[in-house]
Order: sequence, then C-alpha cells, then structure tokens
Amino acid sequence: MTPRPRWRRLLIPFLATLPVLLILLGLGTWQVQRLQWKTALLADFAAAEAAPALPIGPAPSAWTKVFATGRFLHEREALLGIEVRNQVMGANLVVPLQREGAPPLLVNRGWVPLERQAPLQRPEGQVRVEGYVRPSDSASWVSATDDPSARRFYTFDTALIGAALGLDRAEPFALVALGPAGGPLPWPAPAMPRPANNHLGYVITWYGLALALVGVFIAWARTRLKETALHE
Repeated sequence: MTPRPRWRRLLIPFLATLPVLLILLGLGTWQVQRLQWKTALLADFAAAEAAPALPIGPAPSAWTKVFATGRFLHEREALLGIEVRNQVMGANLVVPLQREGAPPLLVNRGWVPLERQAPLQRPEGQVRVEGYVRPSDSASWVSATDDPSARRFYTFDTALIGAALGLDRAEPFALVALGPAGGPLPWPAPAMPRPANNHLGYVITWYGLALALVGVFIAWARTRLKETALHE
C-alpha cells in the first residue's frame, strides 16, 4: 500500500486556517482604504479652515467654512449639551439668527458656564457670523432627554430646537461660530473639528495578526511533518 504524502496531512488544517487569514487580510485592506479616506478628509478640513469663509448658501455642504449676516434673536436662545472646562460646568449657547430673505439659522455661539459670574456678550443689530456648517443630529437611545420647555437640549436637532424656540421654519443645518479662545463669553469654537484618525493602528493590528497566523501555521506544520517522518 502506497503511503500518503506527508504534505496531505496538512491539507485540512490549511483549509481551516485559510478563511481566517483571508478575513484578517481583508480587514487590514479595508483599514488601509479608511486611512486614505480619513487622511484626505483631514486635508480638506485643513484647507477649508485656512481658506476665507464663503457666503452661506441655501444648501451648503456640511463642515464647510462660511459666514452669515443677520440679527440675533437673543430672547430665544437655548443651551445645548454639557461640557466641563477648567473644572467649570457649561454648555453651548444656541441663538437663532434672523436673516433677510432667508429662513432663521441656528447658530452655536460657543461655550458658556451654567453659573455665570460675568455677563454674556449679546451684540445687537446686524452682525456677521463666521463659522462652519454643522448638519442636524437625531437623538439615539443613549442620548440624554431634551427639555424643550426649558430650552435645554442635548441633541443638535435643528427642527426640534427651532420649533421649541418658536421659529416658523429654520434651516435644516446650523452654523458653529469660530473665533479666538479666551475672549468675552460665549467662547466660540477655536477651530474646525478634526475626526480621530486611528486607522494606521488598525492596519498594523490586522496585518500583524495575519502575519502571526502565517508564522504559527508554518511552525506547527514543520513540527507536524517532523513528527510524521519519525513515525514512518
């Protein structure tokens, strides 16, 4: 009877290992694509931040740098979210901007302390607000509960906030004001947002696991073949 080739003893373990290897390589490749996309996105953010602000249009792209003119409706301001700065509890001040010939625009003017010892800056008359376009959010099951009657919100839902502030109609997006930090309250955002870019670490992780799997299989296969040769 002809003995079975030794390498055939590795066929079933190899076939069991191959799908795992392909999954790890696929995940690594996907993270490479995500890394390229995120790097390009961050470059776009940096370019938009360095460029001059453009007049806001009727349907601006999210996260673009724009400016809008109008009159703040300070009597309809609201608080958004919760944020601690320098051990002081605060929130973002949202104020409608009444514009001529356009729907009201919700503006996140910046951070204010909940317990205020200094007065807020509330400019009157025509103002020019520079910032970036922020899309509306929707509450999820983990979101804190809004209190429209108290004008206290935790989700930047422009339709909900606009209705609670008594606006006939409001834009389906908002404007987050940009400005230097440390000036009069409220403190606007000092820069445009930067999403985290951790994809390089994921690339190394998935490809590293794939390489480790190959190394473990080769080491196991060599040991297995040696043991088989000794028993023949």
